[in-house]
Amino acid sequence: MLQNDPRSFLGTGWKFPPTFDLQSGAVELVSNEADIKESLDILLSTSLGERVMQPRYGCDLQDYIFEPLNAAMIGFLRDLVENAILFYEPRIKVEEVGVVAMDSPDLIEGRFTISIDYTIASTNSRYNYVYDFYLLEAAQKP
Repeated sequence: MLQNDPRSFLGTGWKFPPTFDLQSGAVELVSNEADIKESLDILLSTSLGERVMQPRYGCDLQDYIFEPLNAAMIGFLRDLVENAILFYEPRIKVEEVGVVAMDSPDLIEGRFTISIDYTIASTNSRYNYVYDFYLLEAAQKP
């Protein structure tokens, strides 16, 4: 399947959320850069203690949903994201983590954005990942 792909060492994992091929019943997989992006999605949306066998896995962003979004909190969230990636996504090196500015119109809509500039260590390729964090239930994605 991926044996001839020179990037196959980046990994292959289950597509998230898990889906199955209707014909064969096989689990749908993602590979390479897509696997890293899905890994970041899972890491940032998982609360600490949510995984029984890895209780320290996750980012715990939900715990800070009602905290005031000031300069100190933005710095704290930036460190939280950087540390989670440092320990649980070894395939990438974080260049910069940006959290939306305090005066952004997105905050009024109940959303703030975390952008991550990173380099895939083994290929030295740069990418950008954007994670939308919804503060209001009514603002969540369907």
